[in-house]
Amino acid sequence: MRRTLGAIGLAVPLLVVACGRSDNREWMKIDRPYTTAEFRRDYAECSKGGKLDEDCMKRRGWVAVTPPKTEEKPTEPQGPAYRPR
Repeated sequence: MRRTLGAIGLAVPLLVVACGRSDNREWMKIDRPYTTAEFRRDYAECSKGGKLDEDCMKRRGWVAVTPPKTEEKPTEPQGPAYRPR
């Protein structure tokens, strides 16, 4: 029983870390309409070997779109009440 719980305790964090390393890019074709089936076919053909070949996707007309990064507003380290002397 203890071994089973220990194995589960190790497996769950590993799965969470592995799933968190996914490619967050989105792909689209700018110059023409496309279907989900077309994207899935091209993605599967360009992902042989377990890793996506970005050049293969680009040759087929796909453009990688990354989600916009939110910029954090810089904060004042001492707070607004700080006054230099």
